[in-house]
Amino acid sequence: MPHTPDLSPQRPPFWISVASFVSSFDRFVVSPILVLVAATFGVSVGQAVAIASGYYLAYGLCQPLWGALSDRFGRVRLMQGALVGAGIAGLVSAAAPNLITLVVVRVVAGAFFGAIVPTSLTYVGDTVSDTHRQRALSDLMAAMAVGTALAAAAAGITGQLAGWRVVFAVPALVALVSAWGLRSLAEPPRTTSGGVKASFRAALSNRWVIVVGLLVFVEGGLVLGVLTLLAPALQAQGVDAARAGLAAAAYGIAVLLSSQVLKALTRRLPRWALMGIGGVALTAGYAAATMRVSVPTIIGIVVMLGITWAFLHTSLQTWATSIVPEARGTVVACFAASLFIGSSIAAVIAGPAADRNQWHTLFTVCAATATVLTIACVIAYRAYTAREATPRTADVPTDV
Repeated sequence: MPHTPDLSPQRPPFWISVASFVSSFDRFVVSPILVLVAATFGVSVGQAVAIASGYYLAYGLCQPLWGALSDRFGRVRLMQGALVGAGIAGLVSAAAPNLITLVVVRVVAGAFFGAIVPTSLTYVGDTVSDTHRQRALSDLMAAMAVGTALAAAAAGITGQLAGWRVVFAVPALVALVSAWGLRSLAEPPRTTSGGVKASFRAALSNRWVIVVGLLVFVEGGLVLGVLTLLAPALQAQGVDAARAGLAAAAYGIAVLLSSQVLKALTRRLPRWALMGIGGVALTAGYAAATMRVSVPTIIGIVVMLGITWAFLHTSLQTWATSIVPEARGTVVACFAASLFIGSSIAAVIAGPAADRNQWHTLFTVCAATATVLTIACVIAYRAYTAREATPRTADVPTDV
């Protein structure tokens, strides 16, 4: 029988990558400017963290809705509308007169930007075969990593030189341009499960969706939640906003480089091994910082978080896109909801520790939790693959 070549796309389209880039950029600009925002409005850093935690919470809580709507109305159409809404909210953020207003409009921006990454991932799931999917997702992660690195570096420098308001205006304008660019993409073919309610039923009735959601909830807290506080940690050591932002940019660079390594290893190592590598990096980064909190150890954590994101998070993402194909948009959106709700809760919990400079205690808890998460991810994924490889009783022919 002749071999049929795989003619499906192997990389995400340009404007999908741009939309993911700006969503990631907007999400990470806040960390280096938290101190500047706090100084502008005369509040503590712990209070200013609300603009990050509120953003992440809205970003996460809206995910299931966006996913179900994308299953119902289409991926591209949804992203265009969300980018317009995010762009408008970003421009209003730049003009916010007080902290309360800024928190509110950042919540709105987070809600709209929250549609982009999971819908982009779902678009890749719809258009790229399983053979090439993790490498395609790695390319998408690379675009997000560039956004992260530029956000962290540019936000600190721009915030110090031109003010934090400019930092919110730039991604807003890019979002509006991205919405215009997406008009050239056709909607991918997709299999729906019969409406929004049916999509949620199909997704949430699968226990592996719940398992992956719990794992990424913890990962979100350890990676994104604590990452928000690492630039302030550097500033607590006497580092200015510009240099703190440049240090935080190491995260994006680490994700970008690690994503390329991941693409080479995808064919050589099983997915559970890739998860293990990411989890070990996460544990090692926090464990090193428990011995001494300093500028080098904070930068070390940032780099290890980048490796974790490339190896562990991308593997969890690929797993999520494969569990319930008929409700893929809803599953991926629930996945992203767990990620960002976890990050929001972690940022709130860790905020008081940041105010009191209790970094040693924070990193000790993170290292212990990372160890448990790594073991849980490896065991859960191996159990999932073993179950999928075993024919179900209902599928085995009988003589009855």
